[in-house]
Amino acid sequence: MLSEDILRAAIPAVLTEAHFPQLPNYYKGKVRENYDLPDGRRILISTDRQSAFDQVLAAVPFKGQVLTQTARFWFEKTADICPNHVLDYPDPNVVVGRKLDMLPVEVVVRDYLTGSTDTAVWTMYKAGKRVLYGIPFPDGMAKNDQLSATIITPTTKGMTAGSHDHPITPAEIVSQGLLSQAQWDEVAETALALFARGRAIAAENGLILVDTKFEFGTDAKGRITLADEILTPDSSRYWKADTYAVRHAAWEEPDSLDKEFLRLWIAARCDPYKDPIPAIPDDTLVDFSRRYIALYEAVTGKSFEAPASDEPVKDRIRRNLAAYF
Repeated sequence: MLSEDILRAAIPAVLTEAHFPQLPNYYKGKVRENYDLPDGRRILISTDRQSAFDQVLAAVPFKGQVLTQTARFWFEKTADICPNHVLDYPDPNVVVGRKLDMLPVEVVVRDYLTGSTDTAVWTMYKAGKRVLYGIPFPDGMAKNDQLSATIITPTTKGMTAGSHDHPITPAEIVSQGLLSQAQWDEVAETALALFARGRAIAAENGLILVDTKFEFGTDAKGRITLADEILTPDSSRYWKADTYAVRHAAWEEPDSLDKEFLRLWIAARCDPYKDPIPAIPDDTLVDFSRRYIALYEAVTGKSFEAPASDEPVKDRIRRNLAAYF
């Protein structure tokens, strides 16, 4: 684990943008900046930007590198379940992948009643709803309870900062023509298999995989292909297994290694959908970075290695992408 001094010193050097005019077809997402090459490849650069509640809020030291390297571990561990878009990793923050025709839904798989966003099952349940994403829920459940079975809660996509995801049921996905029944069946089966693999590996490393989001596309042959990221602390919730039961019994939030930490910090200080988001102090950013790095190290069994501090991250990325200019 990197020292607090290293994490704090990295705050002024975070990667907040990765725009390279030498690369074509630039597209800026909430966290990643993408370029589509004429030959069908896509360059995805993970910045250190942190989004929550449909806003970009801050930048977290080493976050882009943690996301890319965590996703790389999981892409490699799940390649036997589903093909993925990855072709190369020319830089710690960069993936070069196949450009896919992205499916217009995000597939969220859940094992627990939790969450703090508008599309989270706990948010809806707390508001009194008992049929969520077409799934009936019993009365009397509490936040962070384990569900009786793993569920899928799909959403439509909010692609850019300020855009929103919206809940949708599998039946609506098919009836609205977003996917065919055969496509949805394959996507759902694949997502459950990926989640089961992630849950098993997380458990071996003392973690609970609470929920996660998958994104799929189709390749040139029409195959369902895993895209974007997989089982990262941005797209998933992870809790420490050894403290979950005690903290849950005491009505305390679980020890988490994901961005729910920041969501809860914000929600305790304002209504993030109505009020201005307060400035996030350096201490909180350091804590956030430490959690992401701890998740990477726990899952992969590797020590996180910070890049050389004498070269700005964007300059390093430019150097490593020179062959693509």
